[in-house]
Amino acid sequence: MSASVLLLIVAAGIALLLFLVIYLKMQAFVALLIVSILLALVAEVPAGDVIETVEEGMGGTLGFIAIVVGLGAMFGEMLRITGGADQIARTLIGGFGQDRVQWALGLTGFLVAIPVFFDVGLIILIPLVYTLARRAGRSLLYYAIPLIAGLTATHAFIPPTPGPVAAAVILGADLGWVILFGAVAGIPSVIVGGVLFGRYIAQRVDVGVPEYMVPAEPEGQEEKSTPSFALVLGVIVVPLALILVNTLSEAVLAEESPAANVLGLVGHPFVALILAVLLAFYLLGVRHGYSLGEVQGIATRALEPVGLIILVTGASGVLGAVLYNRGGRRARRGTLGERPGR
Repeated sequence: MSASVLLLIVAAGIALLLFLVIYLKMQAFVALLIVSILLALVAEVPAGDVIETVEEGMGGTLGFIAIVVGLGAMFGEMLRITGGADQIARTLIGGFGQDRVQWALGLTGFLVAIPVFFDVGLIILIPLVYTLARRAGRSLLYYAIPLIAGLTATHAFIPPTPGPVAAAVILGADLGWVILFGAVAGIPSVIVGGVLFGRYIAQRVDVGVPEYMVPAEPEGQEEKSTPSFALVLGVIVVPLALILVNTLSEAVLAEESPAANVLGLVGHPFVALILAVLLAFYLLGVRHGYSLGEVQGIATRALEPVGLIILVTGASGVLGAVLYNRGGRRARRGTLGERPGR
């Protein structure tokens, strides 16, 4: 089968997927599985290999993603519940000043979306946007666009969010390099698509804050203290730093050296995120008035909404396995199952 025919089949498959999800309102997980199986048959994958390809694609993708996304969800929920995300936003805005508040919002979104999913980060931080727009009398877009750009760039480019993790698994890319190049691509995107475009569009489109969306001022004294900016930032940086150090060590240290083995273990995304979650449990939770039972409850609740995300991402891996395995070639487990990192 020629490459041009295969591209047409893929395009038709994507169109069918969009039709099922957008027009027929079919659940994305089911739609991805249906399209993957149909693509396999049309692309001449033998019928006997179709189910095996589905199993390999699902298992090879979820073997890495389920752990990373699950740990990332618990990490992000601790950051949200303890007020860490809000602390980052308020500290950066105070440090940058009102004249450069767009830069602060873009950087806030960029940092917060590392451990927190896009929608959660937006829900946490959007009250700040409403407050700033109301006080300054500017268009809501002046503040909202940079924040959304920061959240979007990190969510799209930097692990442990599902998209870049899934891409790394499918391509067999090292997660440390994904973080580095994700930052290289994401930061200019925030500057151009967030700060500069937000400033441009706000001068031409005036969007006010609806009265029913004005956040109410908190009443009473908070029962638990909020972690400091330095502490929250340090906890976020720990897993990223470990992963990056591991990646850089591969180019400097001998593969079998003791130091390389230690860094390979500690800097693996699994171990780095486990350490980050434990630090968040203790430093953000227990040290600021949360009981062990409350911390366990927060971690458990964090896993409830990610089940669908994990399944949909795994189904995306099935689609990738079908494309790789087209024409009857069995997907090599060493490729589909390859894990980012050492």
